[in-house]
Amino acid sequence: MSTRVETSAPFEAFLNQYDESDWAETLISLLPDIHEVDRAATQIWFGFYPLSLHRALERSEDPEALARKLLLQGKYRLSEQIDSSHTFLYGHRFWTEVKNAVEGYAARFQPAEIKLAAAIRDAARSAASAANADESLLVGIMAVAFMTIVQVGLEAFRDAPGRLHIDVKHARLSPEQVLSARAKDDSQGLFGFLKTVDKQWTVTFDENTDGATFKLINGQDLAWAAAGDKRDYKQRDERRIEGPIPVECRNASCGTCWVGVLGGAEKLAPVSGRERRMMREFGYLDTDEERPVIRLSCITPASGAVSIVIPPWNGFFGKRLKTAAVGGEAEETTETEAIG
Repeated sequence: MSTRVETSAPFEAFLNQYDESDWAETLISLLPDIHEVDRAATQIWFGFYPLSLHRALERSEDPEALARKLLLQGKYRLSEQIDSSHTFLYGHRFWTEVKNAVEGYAARFQPAEIKLAAAIRDAARSAASAANADESLLVGIMAVAFMTIVQVGLEAFRDAPGRLHIDVKHARLSPEQVLSARAKDDSQGLFGFLKTVDKQWTVTFDENTDGATFKLINGQDLAWAAAGDKRDYKQRDERRIEGPIPVECRNASCGTCWVGVLGGAEKLAPVSGRERRMMREFGYLDTDEERPVIRLSCITPASGAVSIVIPPWNGFFGKRLKTAAVGGEAEETTETEAIG
């Protein structure tokens, strides 16, 4: 074992002692410290990369067979996207400083009576100083970095290229500019106040890419509106058969169309009974919130402009994970904890 790995062993051991419920509690305690621009984004990221799914695959004698049983499609392994899984967080632009701060923190880490949330805040403070940025902009992305290490290991985290996946133009936007763009609705023209069902809104599905939008007619479901975008998305993602949002069934039965809501959650209809039930079934989110940060887009109508992020994978791991074969034997595995 290299010296570099040996010196980081206490830090990794510290992180690996926490389970899903510990992380859920930690994230809740951190939310007030996370800048508004990344508060929803951080919760979404943790919903996209659940620790329960990672550990089930890690323990399985045949991860590929388990993945098939859970109907997993797309990029569900964080190890394949260490430096790119979080491009939708504003804090992603500080990823270089985050990685450097984590390496330094891990090298000097000594086992002590420190809580996970406090460790994340400490490392975020160091990264914020290096980036000359407000600490609140680094807390969310630092929590992401810590969870990434849990799922891929510190050595892989450190050895990933670290290249920023963001256009220079968008990297220069301030948090206030991003929040303002998310809150802005389309102008309906001089007599827009007379329009009803024929109002049109813009849905943004990648804030870092110009033109990553589609139009939605007032009251239309997100996925149905996305299908009107006839650009060829399948070349980039086989799940995107029709439009930028993967969708198969149109009635919340397949789970392929789940999305994270970065902005405009209040412009989406409240969660229906079916959507709430199926979200729990798929394992994506278990919450009583009226308008949560993760939605099934095929049955979620909008009445205004919305900013969303499309996850790189989908599956059916909620209840199926409880009875899936793990380590050669069927054993109980807790469902994904509610985050946010």
